[in-house]
Amino acid sequence: MRRVASRALGVVVAAVAVGAALVYGQVRDAGPIERVTLRSGSYADFRQVFVREAPADVSVPATLRFPDQPRDRYPAVVVVHTIGGFREANEGWLAAELRRSGFATLTYDSFSARGLSQSAVVGSRAGPPLASGAADAFAALQFLAGHPRIAADRIGIVGFSFGGEVAHLTAFETLRAAMAAGSSRFAAHVATYPGGSYGARAEADAYTGAPILMLLGEKDENLPVAKVEGYLAYASGASHPAPITTEVYPGAFHAWTMPTLGAPRFLSHACVAAGQGYTVAFDETTRTKSTADTLAFLQRHLNP
Repeated sequence: MRRVASRALGVVVAAVAVGAALVYGQVRDAGPIERVTLRSGSYADFRQVFVREAPADVSVPATLRFPDQPRDRYPAVVVVHTIGGFREANEGWLAAELRRSGFATLTYDSFSARGLSQSAVVGSRAGPPLASGAADAFAALQFLAGHPRIAADRIGIVGFSFGGEVAHLTAFETLRAAMAAGSSRFAAHVATYPGGSYGARAEADAYTGAPILMLLGEKDENLPVAKVEGYLAYASGASHPAPITTEVYPGAFHAWTMPTLGAPRFLSHACVAAGQGYTVAFDETTRTKSTADTLAFLQRHLNP
């Protein structure tokens, strides 16, 4: 995980107050399924966030679903998609598992809301729109925190690949202070095969303090296990350990939760440093194990 060149993601900077138009959502339907519109912002990069340059407004359609078990307030989980956008077979599948375990779920597609195709995102010289992805996640957090059926202090986030990077980024205190209104924060983060593009400078209050579970594939070239271990060793060596627990799955490649992938195949992606690319493959056994690990972690920290 590279140390950010500017002070934006590693050191305390002046917070950017996100306007009300960027953090409130609108409910179109009520009941077991609510169709929601999140008011978010589109950023060119993180520099724009930290120099207080206003983003372009964007409306993000989202779906809030509740478990069958009746209760006054539910813990909730925001589920963030891969570089391929929201897929029912991946993010939708996990969301259903989460609801069966007692969590309300909020899902959306950051790319389609901005008119972006997978090829456009992958081929962008600027890389995936992570700043916009973080903005959407914080908009989702703000919406859920104000919802009468959601327990505001028990909202977690889970993401895959691009979404896994967003799940990690939203645990950075400087970014939370810049993009989230008030003291709102996620109570738990699960980063499933994240991109590993960013890390926080090892110092006091680099993270919000919420626990982070990072799920890694032993054979993932996109984020090698050794890179994560080096980052964690760096933070611990500086006496400011990151609040990250890792699980490494033997033999697993990137995107092991995606049933449409099948056998291992190599992808040459411009979004990877120097364009090396990486191997992707579905692994049903690993998906079963990583789902169980995700549920156990969220049950422990969100108490459904």
